[in-house]
Order: sequence, then structure tokens, then C-alpha cells
Amino acid sequence: MNDLNRQIDTFYSKILDLLKSAHQTVYQSVNSTMVDTYYKIGRLIVDEEQQGKEKAKYGQNLINALSKRLSDEFGKGFSATNLKQMRSFYLTYSKGQTVSDEFRLSWSHYLKLMRIDDENERKFYEIESIKNNWSNKELQRQYDSALYTRLSLSRNKSEVIELSEKGLVIEKPKDAIKDPFILEFLGFPEKSIYSESDLEQKLIDKLEHFLLELGTGFTFVARQKRISFDDKHFHIDLVFYNRILKSFVLIDLKIGELKHQDIGQMQMYVNYYDREVRLKDENKTIGLILCQNKSESVVQYTLPENNEQIFASKYQTVLPSKEKLKELIENKE
Repeated sequence: MNDLNRQIDTFYSKILDLLKSAHQTVYQSVNSTMVDTYYKIGRLIVDEEQQGKEKAKYGQNLINALSKRLSDEFGKGFSATNLKQMRSFYLTYSKGQTVSDEFRLSWSHYLKLMRIDDENERKFYEIESIKNNWSNKELQRQYDSALYTRLSLSRNKSEVIELSEKGLVIEKPKDAIKDPFILEFLGFPEKSIYSESDLEQKLIDKLEHFLLELGTGFTFVARQKRISFDDKHFHIDLVFYNRILKSFVLIDLKIGELKHQDIGQMQMYVNYYDREVRLKDENKTIGLILCQNKSESVVQYTLPENNEQIFASKYQTVLPSKEKLKELIENKE
């Protein structure tokens, strides 16, 4: 009887997967058709307005009258505000600014994207939303945490342009590193007192959010990973693996100012993993130290000039203000 139940469960799972896949396909098809229709409605409104002699007055009357008739016919969804959004959608995306000829995100995504004035930044978030299947909530979070700005800070002008054309392309370890990392999902107030173990526990509790902040390709491997040699024992705070880079990523958490001893310790961890853990077909291990503050000079002179494995990034437990982001950009320039 148990064997029969297991067979039925297995068969049921196959049917369930098929139905879920079909449901998702139908949803995507309906969503794509709806967004495309809204774009075409926006185009018709713009074309009609341009034929009017008194554009402003005619345009407002047109939208209000159209809203009433469409609402009477189709119900909700065609308020004057929504029709204006469709008009804005067409004006925004009629200038060759779409990622492709097909709208692949939801209408809610595009409502958010339209509010991003910078064309390059908007294209970046559109590409990343598609590539990573971000929900509208995840898109909002990445925008609020200034992902594009943080990535731009560590890139030259040509690389920033590439972000808007291809999104984030991870080809080398540095591509996967942000500075700062934004950990507002932990719920720590800006000046709260906590220990490194508190920070670690919170990151584990909010692992899904942390993986989103880390970015594409990261999978969790271990916490407090013990390594031993010469009767000495050490514990690496967090171990991840990046499937794109084919590398282990070791993370150490530091409260306060980063010290040169912290960098040396991470170098030891990385060397151990490279020599004792990684396989022949895997790339060299990456070490990332997350700290509250750091001296760029300490990092620069502790690490070798050709360093491509060890990184130190600051983290913030609150979303950065616009003033703070402006300051970061000005300091870069």
C-alpha cells in the first residue's frame, strides 16, 4: 500500500508540475498581450491628441471622455489616471528604449520603470528584472537600495554604458562585488549595537533576502565552516558558491573598522580553500570581508597589486539617502 501511495504521489507531482507550467505560460501570454495593448492604446491617444488644434484642452477632454466610455464597457482599469499612464508608457518606450520588441514584464513593473528618469538606469533595471525574474517587490527593493548606482561607482564610463545595454554581466570576481552592500532587511537601526554573531544569525534568518543582495548565481553552502591544520581550528563565518564564476565565496563579518589582520586572515582562508577544497575544474576562491568601515589605503597596501581574489566592502543596515548617494557619486568623480 505504501508503494502504491508513493507511485500515486509521484504521478500526481508530474501532473501538478505540468499544470503549473501551463498556468505560468498562460499568465505570461496574457500579461504580455495586456502590456502590448496598453502600449498601443497609449500610441492611439498620442496620435489623436496631435491631430487636435488645442492640444492641452483637447487631450484632457479626450482622456476623460474615453475613460468614461471604456469604464462603462469594461469596468475597472480605464480611469483617466490609468489612460494617462498608458500614454506615458508609449511616450517612454516609443524611442527605441525597450530591451526587445516584446514586453516581458508585468504592467506593475513598467509603471515602476517609467518613474526612473535616467534612460540607462531604467534599461538596466528592466534587463535585470527579466534576467532574474524579479517580482515587482524585488524590483522596488533593488531600486530603493540603489543597485545601479552602487555598481556604477566601481566602473568606468564604458562599463557603466554596458550595464544599461546588457545588465550585470559576471565574468570576473570583481563583477560580483558591490560596495557598499545594503542590508536594510535585517531590521537593525543605523546606530544599534550588535555583535558579529548577531549579524551572522540575522543574515541566516533572512537568507533569501541576503541572496538577492549578493546577486546572480550565489548558493549557500555553510556557516561557521571549520578548517583545521597544525592542531589549530578556524571558523569561516559564511561560505557560498557562485555557479557563474564556478568559485567558492568566503565571507567574514567584521564590526567596526577593518584591520590589516582581518585581510590577512581572509587570505589564509582563501589559500586553504584553493589548496584543499576546490576541484580542478573550479576557479580560484573569492574572499569577501563585510565591514562597517574601512580605510582604502589599508586594503590597498595589505593586498598584492594584482589581487583578484580578496575584497573588502562596507555594509549599511539602512537604505542610503539620496544625499548619501550623491556624495558617493561626487567622491568617485
